[in-house]
Amino acid sequence: MPLQNRVTPTGDIIATPHRGMFTGNRGIIHDPATKTLLKKRWSSPAWITCVCEFRGWRRKVMGGRSWTELFFLDEATAFAAGHRPCFFCRRDDANRFRAAWEEGNGVSDIRAREMDAVLHRERLERGSKRLHPLRAPVTQLPDGAMVQQGEESFLIVQGRALRWSMAGYHKTHAALDDALLLTPPSTLQALNAGYRPVLHPSATS
Repeated sequence: MPLQNRVTPTGDIIATPHRGMFTGNRGIIHDPATKTLLKKRWSSPAWITCVCEFRGWRRKVMGGRSWTELFFLDEATAFAAGHRPCFFCRRDDANRFRAAWEEGNGVSDIRAREMDAVLHRERLERGSKRLHPLRAPVTQLPDGAMVQQGEESFLIVQGRALRWSMAGYHKTHAALDDALLLTPPSTLQALNAGYRPVLHPSATS
C-alpha cells in the first residue's frame, strides 16, 4: 500500500503509487511507528520543495522523527499548494525564486521566513486551502500558474489550460469561466517576474 504523502495542487495529501519529480515537507506531521499522517497537515510555516536526490543521501520515508517526506508531481504543483524552493538542497533555484519574488512583489532583501509568513497567509484560510480571485483572464496567466474550477485543477502553459492528474497533465476543453487562482498571489508575481518552475514532461509533450 502506498503511503499518504503525495500533495495535490489544493494542498491535500493523498495516497497514490505515483511519486512525482520533487519531494519536500511542512515539518513533522507523521507517526514513524505506523508511517501514517497525524491529524495536522503542517507543523511549520516553512513549506519547502526539495530535490529527490541530494549528495547521495538516502532517507527512509516516514522512518523517523524528522521531517515528513511529501511528494509533488512537479514544481508548479508544489507552488499551487503553497510551497517554495528549499534554500539548502536547491540553493540556486531558491535564490532565483527570491529575486523574482522581490521583483514581482516590489520588495527587497526579503528573508526566507518573511516569504513564509506571506505564503502562509495566502495558502490557508481557516485551515483549508485559500483560493484567490483572478485579476486577469486565464489565458494571460504566466506559465506554471494553476487554477481551480469545481473539483479539477488546471495548469496554464503558453495560454493553454491542462488538466492536472496524479500521473500528469491532459488536454482539456473546459472553458474555466469560473476558475479561481490556486497559486498564491505572491508566487504568481514571481512567475510574472520571470521565474520558470520545473514542469512535468506531460505539460509540454
